[in-house]
Amino acid sequence: MEPQKKYRTPDGLPVDIAYFTITSEHLATRSKSLPKRELKVLLIQRDPKSEAFPSHWAFPGGFSHEHESLDEAARRELKEETNVGDESIFMEQLRTYYTPGRDPRGWIPSVVYVALLHERCFANIQAADDAAEARLFTIEEALQLPLAFDHREILEDAIQWVRTKVLTTTVAREFLDEEFTINELYHLISTVVPEFEEDKTNFKRKLIGTQTRQGLLEEAVDRNGEPKLSDEYSQRKAQLYRFTDYQPQLSIYDSSL
Repeated sequence: MEPQKKYRTPDGLPVDIAYFTITSEHLATRSKSLPKRELKVLLIQRDPKSEAFPSHWAFPGGFSHEHESLDEAARRELKEETNVGDESIFMEQLRTYYTPGRDPRGWIPSVVYVALLHERCFANIQAADDAAEARLFTIEEALQLPLAFDHREILEDAIQWVRTKVLTTTVAREFLDEEFTINELYHLISTVVPEFEEDKTNFKRKLIGTQTRQGLLEEAVDRNGEPKLSDEYSQRKAQLYRFTDYQPQLSIYDSSL
């Protein structure tokens, strides 16, 4: 009888996370105005002793474990390498990337996730595990870096994904406070999609529900049922809104489009 062979359990499928937020910089002006907002992506600097692309900037990621799902692996790797993340993070799978030679260590594909998070959650960014540094970059800055592996291609795909989602779903809520003004929402969409342009009266009309149509937004009210107002970014008080649970089903065959 042949002796029983001992096999090494292989590493699981790798995951990478393209993590985006929108930062706000309050302008030093006498008049009240919306802050300067920028779409940014979280990157980690690989360990100088890494076998592949030492010291290069890349997305956080790593190998999944045997007893976890890919979703769980993505959240774990993000937390381990950047100290950012919890179960409430909005995260969706983008696609699987594999072209021959993408990783010099061998046949290693990667399942890529896109995650969106409010900027307040990035206050405690801290590189850990095999990451030498973790930092937020503007999109322009990130695209100029010599990124590891095929992460430039992934970044370009992920940016397009975020822009499409912001225009066709309610994911903008991930970047906003629970309550916000129409101007704040409009400004945020314009930050993510620079070419976005819509008459603000028409923009508001499309978002607010009527007696015959469910709306994406509803007025924020206090415990007495009175409308909540804010003058944080304007001279005159503006109505605060919040997203409803309504998720419209869009169709390219809709005759109203």
